[in-house]
Amino acid sequence: MVKREWDLRRNCAIAPRQLGFFYAILCATSLTVAIGFTLRGAWFVLLFAVVEMSAVAVAFLIYARHATDREHIAMLDDYLLVELIQAQQVRRFKLDLRTIRIAARDSSNGLVLLEALGTRVDVGQFLTEWKHREFVQEFRQELQRVSASAG
Repeated sequence: MVKREWDLRRNCAIAPRQLGFFYAILCATSLTVAIGFTLRGAWFVLLFAVVEMSAVAVAFLIYARHATDREHIAMLDDYLLVELIQAQQVRRFKLDLRTIRIAARDSSNGLVLLEALGTRVDVGQFLTEWKHREFVQEFRQELQRVSASAG
């Protein structure tokens, strides 16, 4: 049974589908202008437009690949399930709730460190400093509540 869940997501202003639509409009506009110049004898403008749209496509693909990155943390009956999803790759960690330790801000990378029985997981890469503090406070309160009810 899930007692508490946190879903820490990347702040993406545009969804991958919207990005594709925007890219199609951008290509149509750029190529229309380039074809107009090509018909007037400036063929290098079309070449530049194709190179430019290719570079933009690569940047958009990288963005779209990571648009759904997230960290899912679920406090279950006797363990904490942490799922780190990056570029459609999922890494899962199970941490024992009775032995879990939390470090608010690891100085080396600014992440929240969760550790239990030798397993260490850094979370919070998508959180602002203010949200880091809020998450740590909520998480500690839940740990205290779980340990009080267990004891």
